[in-house]
Amino acid sequence: APAWLRRLCGHLLSERLLRHGGVQAVVRGVMEGTGGEWGAQGGAGAEAAALDWKKCDAVAKILASCPQQCLSLEDYYRQVCPQILDLLHIQDKVVARQFQRVATTTLLTMARKHPQLAERHMLQPLLSPLLRCSEAAELAVEDLAAGTVLVPEEELGSCVEDVLKVYVVGNDSSSLLLGSLQSVLGVVFSLYSFTKQNVSYLRSPCQEILLWFLEKAEREQSLAVLGGLAGLSSLVPALHPRCRVRVGSEGGAAVVVEETISDEDEALYQKISLEQCHMQSLMELLSHCQKTGLTGDFFIHCLKELTQVAAEDEVTPKAAVEPEGSLLELEQDEARQGRKLLVLQLVATLCESVSDTMFTDIVQVQEFVAAVLQRACASPARGPGTAAEAQTLAMAMGLVAALLGGAVQLQSSDFSVLKRLVPLLEELSRTYPEPVTQELASDLRIAICTHGACAPCTVGTAADSMMGKKPGMGAQSPASIPSGAPSAKGNWAPLQHEHRSPSAHRERSEQQSTCHVGPAPATYADSPAPAGLQELLVSAYDPQPPSRAAALRHLASLVTHRDPEALRLQEKLLQVFLENMQHEDAFVYLSAIQGIALLSSEYPEQILPILLAQYERPAQGTGDAAAAVTRMKLGEVLMRVTRALGDMVFQHRERLIRAFLQGARDPDGALRASSLSNLGELCQHLGFQLGSIVQEVTCCVTAIARTDPKAEVRRAAVHVVVLLLRGLSEKVPEVLQDVLRDLYRLLKHVVTAERDGTTVLHAQLALEELDTVMRRVLFPPQTLEKKIVVLP
Repeated sequence: APAWLRRLCGHLLSERLLRHGGVQAVVRGVMEGTGGEWGAQGGAGAEAAALDWKKCDAVAKILASCPQQCLSLEDYYRQVCPQILDLLHIQDKVVARQFQRVATTTLLTMARKHPQLAERHMLQPLLSPLLRCSEAAELAVEDLAAGTVLVPEEELGSCVEDVLKVYVVGNDSSSLLLGSLQSVLGVVFSLYSFTKQNVSYLRSPCQEILLWFLEKAEREQSLAVLGGLAGLSSLVPALHPRCRVRVGSEGGAAVVVEETISDEDEALYQKISLEQCHMQSLMELLSHCQKTGLTGDFFIHCLKELTQVAAEDEVTPKAAVEPEGSLLELEQDEARQGRKLLVLQLVATLCESVSDTMFTDIVQVQEFVAAVLQRACASPARGPGTAAEAQTLAMAMGLVAALLGGAVQLQSSDFSVLKRLVPLLEELSRTYPEPVTQELASDLRIAICTHGACAPCTVGTAADSMMGKKPGMGAQSPASIPSGAPSAKGNWAPLQHEHRSPSAHRERSEQQSTCHVGPAPATYADSPAPAGLQELLVSAYDPQPPSRAAALRHLASLVTHRDPEALRLQEKLLQVFLENMQHEDAFVYLSAIQGIALLSSEYPEQILPILLAQYERPAQGTGDAAAAVTRMKLGEVLMRVTRALGDMVFQHRERLIRAFLQGARDPDGALRASSLSNLGELCQHLGFQLGSIVQEVTCCVTAIARTDPKAEVRRAAVHVVVLLLRGLSEKVPEVLQDVLRDLYRLLKHVVTAERDGTTVLHAQLALEELDTVMRRVLFPPQTLEKKIVVLP
């Protein structure tokens, strides 16, 4: 269309848009031609138009853009926003889906473009019925007469449905929308709690709104909101104390102002009943959040709150209720006691309601146990405290023992998570007053450090008690444990310890050296490790470097002599070597490198993939420098394995070269140089078996030698070419026929343009090597041959 026609159409469209009812008229006019005529010509066309999302989005963009005829953006929003909200209330079922789609998309577009104006003219009017009855409302509810209908049934139902359409159906989790919805979540939760006790069509929309927010918000924000809904904080404004939800005549609900109850007993009963109802509704919500792990995180959050409350009680003495005591001190003490009771009620209710499927991964189990251990270590002088605290501590330690005793199949990553408990267990073993608990904490620490290879009998006894079995019946099969939970509901039995005499305690300590129930690989699950090997595993974590290195050397010698007991625990030995490889003492980590290399040469199919995975993806939570050093040590291990395998390394060539090429792109210069050095040695070993991979190696080496800012890295790149030429020797023209010219040009460029003398020397050596090889190929030495021909 001509430009004048477009300008004229836009002017007329904007003019009509700013009139009364203009938004609906414009939407009807634009959307009529999308899928057929509306009205009497049938609903098939309208159904097709409802599915035309692109057309709806285009209309939403038109409505969200301020026309030139409007004096200001705020005036445009003030005129248009109420009309857009009216689109959500279209009763015509034929066009309602289109109008709702346009309204929702327009609101979300406005919120992205102009968040402040959208909040003032869109979101606040949308949430007005819910904000009106909130305890943070500006309206003085106290001044209203009892029985006044603050929010009628029709208005409340329409508001909840609009929130569902805009937030849940629109599904835009921006900070503006989440923040605006958080201000009314307390009222929505009160309405949801009311619908749980009555029959109402608002139950499902309220539940979907609450679950949508808990899913889309950040985990910390979701936990804070759950705490606010439970009453632990004032982050979420609740329903006003004088407001009550009443059953509506049309199946909905209304909010009315309630008269203040003068009878104290009746008021207390009403308050307790309301809190109990809210608690049940909160548990119902959390039961839908178990798969995402939010329920377990909230339980751990409550345990930490309980630990904090207990610590406050230890620091702040209880205020004596005396006549001369100030009113402020009495109120603070009452609030502190009420908060403690609320936290205890939350923990108890969570244990009763969702304890069987609360924890979904090993991280949550670790956080739960850490929270319990921190509480036990907070004030060790007071002893076990109440029976409930002692049972909680026994349950937590029994849970760890059950994991180590084979309740679930633990991987190496799981042990890295459990190692966060080692400092707490060590402190508990030193400071806790009960000897039995001290002993169990020390044994659990040893079992975690050795990855279960050395597990004293106390761990097995605790595991059996945790899983509801008699000691000595063997570990429970992993198949019998429910998925995602370390123990079934009802198996959280506390550990029962009896006080023994000192002589009996000494006898039991002497028997530990021969009583081991640590988990083993599946093929040798029934035979324990010998005592001598267990002592070596424990010595491998000795704080003194000489003792630790000697234990590692001894373990490596057992692998060299193919000791059957050592080879049976190859996975445990690998983990011990890998962890000691990160030690700062050179004697220790070199001993660990030797042990890993020996193990890998014995079982390359099982161990090489693990080493390559750790080389490509270093452990999370370590610094960049520490990760680079660890990867360089792993590179040394891989090269030792390559030398040991010889020609058998061919089947692992692609993963090895990919790992070294990835290391050549690392930000750390030392790691880049180390990876290139390893790549050159690997290419020298492979020789004729390089194949098409030589193209990738050549491109990488060329780019690094020309552009890398570090001289030692460029030096290593040229050294790769030297090793490649030496390894191929006379096979250079055959193997490198496609890249030989590029390598020659690279070497000439380095000789003429490189400023580092050592790099130039490497390039000259490579050119001499290439010249020698090519002369030998082009001008083979002439030899005299003696031929005898028999004539016919």
